[in-house]
Amino acid sequence: MLEPGKEGRVEITVTPNDTALAYGSGEVDVLSTPRMVALMEQAAVNCVRDALPEGLTSVGISLDIKHLAATPPGMRAEATARLVEVNDRRLVFEVEARDERDLIGRGRHERFIVDARRFLEKARAKRGTPGSI
Repeated sequence: MLEPGKEGRVEITVTPNDTALAYGSGEVDVLSTPRMVALMEQAAVNCVRDALPEGLTSVGISLDIKHLAATPPGMRAEATARLVEVNDRRLVFEVEARDERDLIGRGRHERFIVDARRFLEKARAKRGTPGSI
């Protein structure tokens, strides 16, 4: 059941592949903002995965976060997502990331519940559509 208060989490040990240097999002050897964002989204996915009926999944539609502190390779980082609003198929989470010493990021994340098969069919159909790019 999807009710406010439900939580999900994920934890990693930061590796050189998780850094801003590796992602091309900066020139320093610390956890990149894109990787932190991915952890936050993964925590939200983990939060709702078991509560969704077979065939349904959630997709991210917005994220408003702040990256507050740097985390070097070798340290653990954990993201948590707490479901704070359920409005039909729209889900809103408060997300947070921490390393072994500091709060490193926080914000809000929205996801939308979709039929996985139809969502992928629509996305794949774009390949056959002429575009301007």
